[in-house]
Amino acid sequence: MQAEPDLDTTLMAIVKAAVDYIPGAEHAGISLVERGKVRTVAPTCDIVETIDQLQYDMREGPCVDAIAEHQTYRSGDIGKETRWPVFGPAAAGHGIHSMLSYRLFVTDTTLGALNLYSSRFDAFEPRTEPDGRLFADHAAIALIGAQRHAQMTIAVEHRDTIATAKGILMERHDVDAARAFRMLVEASQKANMKLHQVAAWLAENRREALGVPPANRR
Repeated sequence: MQAEPDLDTTLMAIVKAAVDYIPGAEHAGISLVERGKVRTVAPTCDIVETIDQLQYDMREGPCVDAIAEHQTYRSGDIGKETRWPVFGPAAAGHGIHSMLSYRLFVTDTTLGALNLYSSRFDAFEPRTEPDGRLFADHAAIALIGAQRHAQMTIAVEHRDTIATAKGILMERHDVDAARAFRMLVEASQKANMKLHQVAAWLAENRREALGVPPANRR
């Protein structure tokens, strides 16, 4: 998994390997946490996205709990689960009866959850959990490595734009480079935009940012 060339390929390699490696798994997907929101990536089939969206909308289910409670959740008859009384019957209505969800994390950082699905009842045996946990640990390491590589690539590609935006903020607010960069990061978080997108906007709208009135048009 760590040998894959980019983030998307790494994600696809993880879910494919999960179905191949973990007994009972028919489908797999990853619920990725980004900027406080959760989205499904690299689903092995459409039903994965459908079941995940039910969990996000209902705010309950093994995937949601795996992320929030930092534990592994397994069910062999999801439709009768008292833990998820709304989501369970809805998932069973779509033909999914067994689920196994692992939190993906490194140190104290939660990346999301690895979710496994089956149309069979009791598809995941108790002894499957520790083997799957080991797989999820390796998957988390591969995922964080791919994410950091992608971030570095983006930073290199957009460093000139970010440098320009920093210069604008330094001039406008009379701050040093470190404070200007923090201001960019804060703006990125508030606007829910990537750092380089905020920097590009600032560079394109520098006159407005600096408080310079627009030039008179003839």
